[in-house]
Amino acid sequence: MSSNIANVDTPNYKAVDVSFDAIMSGIGTGKTWQIDSQMLYRIPVQRTRDGNTVELEAEQARFAKNVMDYHQSLAFLQSKINGLKTAIKGQ
Repeated sequence: MSSNIANVDTPNYKAVDVSFDAIMSGIGTGKTWQIDSQMLYRIPVQRTRDGNTVELEAEQARFAKNVMDYHQSLAFLQSKINGLKTAIKGQ
């Protein structure tokens, strides 16, 4: 989460994750309050003196993986759309 990176130097800040699957299952049901209950707190590999549990390198690695997954999904969708366009044109 971007809030983890933004709070990397905030004393006693606890790094959080959100369960994407749990949030997606609540969409359309009107249960937007469940987002807060789906937050998962991380246990750091190495403790810090100020109580902050954000590990910048781990956050950056997660962010990079998300970017790669996003671009891969876009490329897959683009190839599907191009296939449909070709089928519609009859080429």
